[in-house]
Amino acid sequence: MQIPDDKRYFRIGEVSRIIGVQPFVLRYWESEFPQIRPKRADSNQRTYQKKDLEIIFEIKRFLYDERLTIEGAKKKLQQKQSENVPLNKEILKRELQYILKVLK
Repeated sequence: MQIPDDKRYFRIGEVSRIIGVQPFVLRYWESEFPQIRPKRADSNQRTYQKKDLEIIFEIKRFLYDERLTIEGAKKKLQQKQSENVPLNKEILKRELQYILKVLK
């Protein structure tokens, strides 16, 4: 299922329908995966953002499709996130300077 583009925040019931798991499963995953940390609204309800839903989709894929354990999914998620670490500031600065030079 697709994440709707027209919404910025989602409640746990909406996330449950989008992802295809029960709300208690989402709450359990929150306790197991530190990457899932929804904000709390004034009404104390969980509000998830798109980035949270993307992480939850990954977790579901690891657990349901790849049939990993919780520990295996944690390791794979950490590994995937470490591969997406932002570039070093110096490298980024050189790249931006090169782009500016090319544009001139």
